[in-house]
Amino acid sequence: MDPTPAIPAPGLFSLAGQNVLITGASRGIGAACAIALAEAGADICLVQRPSTASANSPTYNAIAALGRTVKSVQCDLEDLEAVKQIFPSALEAMGGEIHILVNCAGIQRRSPAVQFTERDWDDVINVNLKSVWILSQAAGQHMVPRRRGKIINFCSLLTFQGGFTVPAYAAAKGALGQLTKALSNEWSKENVQVNGICPGYIATDMNEKLLQDPARLRQISERIPAGRWGTPQDFAGPVIFLASKASQYVCGELVVVDGGWMGR
Repeated sequence: MDPTPAIPAPGLFSLAGQNVLITGASRGIGAACAIALAEAGADICLVQRPSTASANSPTYNAIAALGRTVKSVQCDLEDLEAVKQIFPSALEAMGGEIHILVNCAGIQRRSPAVQFTERDWDDVINVNLKSVWILSQAAGQHMVPRRRGKIINFCSLLTFQGGFTVPAYAAAKGALGQLTKALSNEWSKENVQVNGICPGYIATDMNEKLLQDPARLRQISERIPAGRWGTPQDFAGPVIFLASKASQYVCGELVVVDGGWMGR
């Protein structure tokens, strides 16, 4: 592994000259991360669902307004054969180089375990775990021979806890934490850092049902030491850190961003 460069601290966080491939950036945490990475100097390739893909999306426009290059690749992550084409398409769009992969896309299905359908199970596992494996393997095949790269996986508090009525999500995110460590064990010596970010309770569309349930909202809110739910912007700093030279010796870590939930 290359050592952390001996340069002034602000330079450690610069992403100038870096190309990022990011999933799940149409809204919420992913959008905030994509824009933050562009603000740090990176050029961005967005993975967008065909039904929502647009060169005029808010995320696309925000990145373009910063003067950064922004491209998009269309794919429904439930279509695993199509997922296999994302990385080659992104390489072509970005001039043959991807330096950073951010796996932020995810879906949620809620139901008591005794009623949870096989279709819901497969959809959640495929999007939240298998698509990440496919993209990460492709990234590794590109990055390892070049001896440089960063992969950032978005895990969850349910990487550590079981949750309620979300058996597939908990299984996928638990496995994603282990996948993050497994890839780090193999690729750290090749100068490719693989780490995860584990969001706590964040006010996004995915948590809409919880936010609309007064009892669960009170129970969760009372347990967060920070005294508030998180916002997408709370991930700007962590994702820039893990994408930059500032985290050169950070390998296989699951960085919890949760307002203190796990420490309580």
